[in-house]
Amino acid sequence: MNKLQRLFELHRILSQRRRPVSLQVICEEMDCSESTARRLVHALRDDMDAPLAYDRTYNGWCYDDHPGQRYELPGLWFTPDELYALMVSWQLLSELQPGLASHYIEPARDKIEQLLQQQGGTSADIGRRIRILQIAARPTDLKLFQRLSRALFERRRISVLYHGRERDKITTRDLSPQRLIYYRSNWYLDAWCHLRNNLRSFSLDRLHLVDTLGQTARECSDNSLDAHFTQTYGIFAGEPANTAVLRFTPDAARWVADEQWHPAQQGKVLKNGGFELRIPYSDPTELIMDILKYGPDVEVLRPKKLRDAVAARLSSAAAQYKK
Repeated sequence: MNKLQRLFELHRILSQRRRPVSLQVICEEMDCSESTARRLVHALRDDMDAPLAYDRTYNGWCYDDHPGQRYELPGLWFTPDELYALMVSWQLLSELQPGLASHYIEPARDKIEQLLQQQGGTSADIGRRIRILQIAARPTDLKLFQRLSRALFERRRISVLYHGRERDKITTRDLSPQRLIYYRSNWYLDAWCHLRNNLRSFSLDRLHLVDTLGQTARECSDNSLDAHFTQTYGIFAGEPANTAVLRFTPDAARWVADEQWHPAQQGKVLKNGGFELRIPYSDPTELIMDILKYGPDVEVLRPKKLRDAVAARLSSAAAQYKK
């Protein structure tokens, strides 16, 4: 840890304590000698113009801040860990949505790299060390994403052309954007649809933005959005009308027991080492796909309608290999 990092750490210790901090505590917190602690205190006071004062009652140092004011270190101060976290965040953003805000982020990224170099670190191989593997990702138009984001944050209604997959039909919709959702390697827009007069979720690759309207977007509360979009299974909305009961073999249980399929799921380990999972759902489409990937390692116990649907899909798949 270099001198700048030690000064930052000392500043953090002093800022977080309500009472003066003794040299002994500083030595323990920073794992340094008393002479080093004294030099750091003097450097913070003399070189950084910190309003440090010695309190004889507590035999320690504290900030002598004025009422309503709090001393902060000059300039942009981050620890190496925080700088690396920022670089990783930038890498994640650039991978999830290439080109998004890169014009604005690049200057900040350059400054972060300079700070890292000053503190003896390097960001040269962040791209090599951090990889995001996306499966079945569908392309999202950057300009569409940027315009949707702006309308979302500025709370503006938008007019879009929506091409639904199920009916293969294009409709014009006026939407009040509520949230952008990144789910299973793809982007979705949760919005109030003024055509259907209800909340809907739209895959961004099926949208074409016609215009950003002058009208203010309708605001939906977080509670109403959560109730509509997050209670059921997967990306499908609505109140959960059913609960799936799944029984996994001991081999599959090693993984499933540590997975979260749904925030409200319930699970228990069985006597034979298997695992029973209960999941609320409304539309079974996505749930069936996730069940099928476990093949013979899972059995749907109930409801019967879901059990029959999974059995039919498995039979149909097996029939492909009997030809």
